[in-house]
Amino acid sequence: MSCQSPKEEPTPPLEETMDWVISRFYADFSPSELKSADQSFFLSNLTAQELEVLSTQYWKFHVNEPVQVSLMIDVDQKTIPFWVEEAGFKKTDLKVTNEEYTYQVWRKEFPEGMVELGIPGIENHRTPYFVSVGKVDRDSDKQLEITEVFPAYQELQSLQKGNPVYTCWDLELQDYPAELEGDILLATNRGRPRESHLFQAIRETNFPSKGAPDQIALSWSDDTHTSMNIQWRTSLAIAQNTLTYWEKGTTDSIQVQSQVKELYDRLVYGDPRVNHHTVELKNLKSGQTYFYQIKSGSHKSDIYSFQTASEDDHFSFIWFGDTHNQKDWGQLIQKADKVHPETAFYSTTGDMVDHGLYRNEWDDFFGYSGQVFSEKPLMPIPGNHENQDDLGNQLYYDLWSLPQNGPDQNPKESSYNFEYKNTFFLMIDATQDVELLTPWIERQLKNSSSEWKIAMLHFPPYNWQSSYPDIVEQWIPLFDQYHVDIVQSGHVHNYMRSKPLLAGNAVDDFSKGTVYVYSVGTGYNLFPIGEPAPYVHVQENSNYYYQRVEIKGKRLQFVTYNSAGEVVDRFEIRK
Repeated sequence: MSCQSPKEEPTPPLEETMDWVISRFYADFSPSELKSADQSFFLSNLTAQELEVLSTQYWKFHVNEPVQVSLMIDVDQKTIPFWVEEAGFKKTDLKVTNEEYTYQVWRKEFPEGMVELGIPGIENHRTPYFVSVGKVDRDSDKQLEITEVFPAYQELQSLQKGNPVYTCWDLELQDYPAELEGDILLATNRGRPRESHLFQAIRETNFPSKGAPDQIALSWSDDTHTSMNIQWRTSLAIAQNTLTYWEKGTTDSIQVQSQVKELYDRLVYGDPRVNHHTVELKNLKSGQTYFYQIKSGSHKSDIYSFQTASEDDHFSFIWFGDTHNQKDWGQLIQKADKVHPETAFYSTTGDMVDHGLYRNEWDDFFGYSGQVFSEKPLMPIPGNHENQDDLGNQLYYDLWSLPQNGPDQNPKESSYNFEYKNTFFLMIDATQDVELLTPWIERQLKNSSSEWKIAMLHFPPYNWQSSYPDIVEQWIPLFDQYHVDIVQSGHVHNYMRSKPLLAGNAVDDFSKGTVYVYSVGTGYNLFPIGEPAPYVHVQENSNYYYQRVEIKGKRLQFVTYNSAGEVVDRFEIRK
């Protein structure tokens, strides 16, 4: 189902309270104490006022008559939220199920007015409770009205088989008892337990911020011939940053003040707030080398360089599948950068980190990759891990400055396109609604006159593990019609390259079909491989990989290297 963000609201009491609680815990306890503490430790160190907020300000709604409220709590949740019994809810013998989980039902009657419910726990249990509401007087002709719902994720619906119990997660009601017949269902977002996460929640970063600028990375949001975006991080104490840049061979330099945004992750012990800086350079010269240096307070960075796209038709780029903020991927990209210094830019096809809202994992991503992105742009797309538990990709968007030419219905910078020399790159956020993306994809492909077309999306349309019928049904015909040369993906943790495919069937020439490739950029959690499907040309899972694509006029060379630097696959397309 499609995902909807909560409506804009003033900062709710729960968020403010959790911010205060965690700040207080940081002041009173060491990281080791907090990491080893059990749930009773956290609850016993909360004040009465804090417990009251956690018991009442998580979920609220108004009812126009007396109601029976039912909480569906996962039977595998070991600790029932502390407030449930205190608030007067009674455990019943009733059960509710969806395709994967079974829920026990806790019930309580409420009078007309506001119903206030508490957190699903402090332990980030990933299947939080959901709610149904029914009239106490089932024979009453009065229409039950539920209003002032906070947070408002979606329209209210009836409790019946087939309706989803979570937003953005296709788990539908299967069985429920007759006692709940006629109730109104309030689905919830499966990521919401993180709002109250305390138990085993504290994280430390391997790369804390400092006064000096770090995490320096390039990207494009405009013409690759005449622009460049530069991003970096400093500690919160350093707000005023200046970037100085100059063209190679000249002595004239230009100074630009950065745009600053504070990034906040309250669970990063000792370094929850940092400043993220962005400078967008435009009106540069095509095919020129530029140097730049960043001044953050009294600190100066090293001098770095970048090159704008030239007017010829020869370049190479390197792309990775899933990287998951792993150290082995960082070593791999640094090795690739040394072996292929001519690389114009890098790309990833999603799942760059394990948890997209954990800033310490992005610290790993940048820290392990060294200085590679300070001189070569990275053009990424998000995967399902960037939007972990469907809480949105905001930190990903904050960290990257990317083209904003995607579909109007989607978040800016989630899907986009760009051209580099004679090649059109269609960057698709496949975690968004497939049907909403389809018209946009068709327009981009139809309007492109580039010699080469390459699409990137996280979920591979053809693979042995998972089925993506909506992508196959709606996007494959467009890739066929407008002859996308290569579709590059991640998600499945091994390597596969298809034969040229047309409508899912192998054809005998690259000019007649599209090549589909998925890969993984880390040795973390490699998947087994199944029996080769008829469309498979190469598949293996003995290593992890990077892919180098070189384009020169009407010739494309594609080479896949493993972590030892060995060639495991190659092919060439000529037009």
